[in-house]
Amino acid sequence: MPANRNALIRYKTIDTCLQNRHRKWTLEDLIESVSEALYEYEGIRKGISKRSIQADIQMMRSEKLGYEAPIIVIDKKFYTYEDPNFSITKTPLTGADVSRMNEALDMLKQFKGFSHFNQLSEVVNKLEEHIYSNKEKRASVIDFEKNENLRGLSYLDTIYQAILQKKAVCINYKSFKARDANQFHFHVWWLKEYKNRWFAVGVKHSKDTISNLALDRILDLQVDAQLPYIENLRYSPELYYYHVIGATVSNNIRNSRVRIQVSNLHAPYVETKPLHHSQQVIERNHKGIIIEIKVQLNFELEREILGFGDGMEVLEPRLLREKIQKRLGLANEQYK
Repeated sequence: MPANRNALIRYKTIDTCLQNRHRKWTLEDLIESVSEALYEYEGIRKGISKRSIQADIQMMRSEKLGYEAPIIVIDKKFYTYEDPNFSITKTPLTGADVSRMNEALDMLKQFKGFSHFNQLSEVVNKLEEHIYSNKEKRASVIDFEKNENLRGLSYLDTIYQAILQKKAVCINYKSFKARDANQFHFHVWWLKEYKNRWFAVGVKHSKDTISNLALDRILDLQVDAQLPYIENLRYSPELYYYHVIGATVSNNIRNSRVRIQVSNLHAPYVETKPLHHSQQVIERNHKGIIIEIKVQLNFELEREILGFGDGMEVLEPRLLREKIQKRLGLANEQYK
């Protein structure tokens, strides 16, 4: 892998462009995209020459970097990947890659013991496992939870860059409840992950209400650099999700004090892995434990409770108890 940072930016930008099959890419289009990326990331204003882009394409096609990118030209004008699923990010690690990643891993390990390293520990474990499984050509000995077939993951990097660069996006979106797709401009403020499902959180253009868009329901997405970006000046993700389980937050619902009887079989699991940071054990009895959490009532909370089956009984509030009772009743009917 090349050491030159500018070269990495150029290759990654060309790769991102050629993965986008919804547009035809001329050499001039690639030059413009790379020039914009160099300006955004490095502040380079002079742009990039035609000869440099042609050299980059030849380098990506070659074996020197291990890419061997199948870049073809259609109608002597439009550049694309012959394999629609190809990306230079999917190429296997070389010995030099492993060596550099080991150096990065050693540096990250030096931060162990500091409070801010807690959030990096899982990343380091994943990186370390990936390096050694590649180096020793062995099967992985750590199986992290993942869903690589989840739709919409290809939009993650584009949305992430749009947030950093404060740019609006134009989204073609079809929710589970909608009959037809809907296209609109969206200003993404942050990305949210919940149970391996990703959400783009922000506001639609000319609206104040925060929306929560599942990436797997996005049909198409393009960055719109012309539309003025609506910046987030009021919310922090930590406080926004403070009183909820999952990703669904309502501005119209007050927090509720939820009390749940947990069976003896499930009590140890629930105590060691709380449903919510507000969880407290308020009583121990012959059935198990009674826990209390203070959260908004939403679909994710119901799904968590239903996931325990007969191991949980909602005691309060009555509204939630009746909802769970109704769902379990309908489920019971399915097995009759």
